[in-house]
Amino acid sequence: MRLNMWLNLLIIRRFPCYRWNEFMANSAQARKRARQADKQRVHNMSLRSELRTAIKKVQKAILAGDKTAAQSVFNTSMSTIDSIADKKIIHKNKAARHKSRLSAAIKAL
Repeated sequence: MRLNMWLNLLIIRRFPCYRWNEFMANSAQARKRARQADKQRVHNMSLRSELRTAIKKVQKAILAGDKTAAQSVFNTSMSTIDSIADKKIIHKNKAARHKSRLSAAIKAL
């Protein structure tokens, strides 16, 4: 069974060596788990991208030199980082490390 067309194109563009018609699974249950894993992986990739974007927004505000703007962007991105850590996309210690380093950079302004 094939996934949506956009999902298929997204994965093939990102991983050109991946082919949808070459399932390693031998049972229906394993094929279903493979489909679910692919769908979850694409969702996790989008969340990871959202995390990177949030961090880059704060770094850009820090480089601009405006402490109040950097602090406001940091407060919004902090909730994004926490929510992604709660979903176990990244480890909680990694989230804490990102928040700590960004906060220290803002305090240094």
